[in-house]
Amino acid sequence: MNFKEAEGMTVVIREEIARTFDTEASRWAMITLTVHSNLNAVGFLAAITKKLSEEGISVNAVSAYYHDHLFVPWDKREHTMQILRSFQ
Repeated sequence: MNFKEAEGMTVVIREEIARTFDTEASRWAMITLTVHSNLNAVGFLAAITKKLSEEGISVNAVSAYYHDHLFVPWDKREHTMQILRSFQ
């Protein structure tokens, strides 16, 4: 994935590819929510991101047509999964 903004470009790539570039890459875990989401749904991601923020976990969400994908700091991935399981 890539996002082109006025200030520059953000590229989401696999870690092994990122290592081949001379750049500062940070490690994030991509967690795909298996619930089929609707792009018109209201509040679904808000409930999840609110709970993660209460736990001090930064999250960047990307919504695709069928699923939402959460990017969380690599070292917080397991804690994030525990929180997400609490929604079940």
